[in-house]
Amino acid sequence: MVPDPGAPPLHGVRVIALEHAVAAPLCSRHLADLGADVIKIEKPDGGDLARHYDSVVEGRSAYFVWANRGKRSVALDLKGDRGRRALDALLGTADVFVHNLGPGAVERLGFGRDAVRTRYPRLVTCAISGYGDGGPYRARKAFDLLIQGEAGLLSVTGEPDRPAKVGISVADMCAAVYALSSILAALLRRDHTGEGTFVDVSMLDCLSEWMMAPAYHQMYAGHQLPRAGARHNMMVPYGVYPAGDGGQVNFAVQTDQQWNDLSTRVLDRPDLASDPRFATNEARVAHRDELEPLIEERLAELGARRATELLLAAGIPTGDVNTLADLVAHPQHRARSRWTRAATSTGPVRVLRAPFNLDGVDEHATAVPDLGEHTAEVLAEIARP
Repeated sequence: MVPDPGAPPLHGVRVIALEHAVAAPLCSRHLADLGADVIKIEKPDGGDLARHYDSVVEGRSAYFVWANRGKRSVALDLKGDRGRRALDALLGTADVFVHNLGPGAVERLGFGRDAVRTRYPRLVTCAISGYGDGGPYRARKAFDLLIQGEAGLLSVTGEPDRPAKVGISVADMCAAVYALSSILAALLRRDHTGEGTFVDVSMLDCLSEWMMAPAYHQMYAGHQLPRAGARHNMMVPYGVYPAGDGGQVNFAVQTDQQWNDLSTRVLDRPDLASDPRFATNEARVAHRDELEPLIEERLAELGARRATELLLAAGIPTGDVNTLADLVAHPQHRARSRWTRAATSTGPVRVLRAPFNLDGVDEHATAVPDLGEHTAEVLAEIARP
């Protein structure tokens, strides 16, 4: 049969997701975005704990709506033989098994790495955990903020004397994206070898990878980078600066030409471009306490609107410091038709389109499942001869 060129790339791929919270649900949601049939296994008594974080989206949790649309929900009691037999049968129809239960939980249910590999050698299994499948921290439970601390992110985020967590669940999201990439690579490998594989995704591994640029400063320069608030701790000037009218400007200088243009065309201080204290980025970082007050002095004269006009005219990368309301109404999203709607049992809700943007692939409808909404439907499928 000739594949439909407009079909999503994972059409025909089945994913069993034994998941909760953020990391695995976001990974499997993106698999669903790409066309996979994602079957979400939930406890009958309450389901995914993220269902109950809040009720802001027409009675549903914001996290749950975001990370779980496009899936089918099956409620199984995995403490009983009947539920475990159903999960085993589902895995026999699947291409991918994603899970992020607590340490040892999947093994206790009888669906650990070796057991599943023996029964289903073509299955791609992805285990997402805080610390990975080994090492002294293997049995530790992990949540996003804990991993931000373990990976050193809190040491570089916040004000100089006060750490701050990143305002979204960045450790979970980081792991979700690496899990997604690894699963896609494992499926491609299976096409060549005929064999599935085990993917061990550690939140600490993933976020540590993203920390390597500041870590190299420690490894090779022997110092801890300071926290710089809403400014960059490795590049100057780069960040949010106050302007005289009470507004803010957000801009970034990364090249010598940009520094020259900023000095001459925005700051009206061409002498700064050749000043040896500021001539290179390393020099500007070393002398930021001298340079940034000069920048702020000029911006106080200009005000945010005029400063932004000059920055844009000079070709300096510049952006707004938006609120969440600004994000929702962002003109770029409107122009690119990024908002769509997902169905729920009580009516449609607004959702942002997935960012994959594959040319020639049609957008497919998605819905946010109620707990156990598809249990009968899915179990009937595996009961067919």
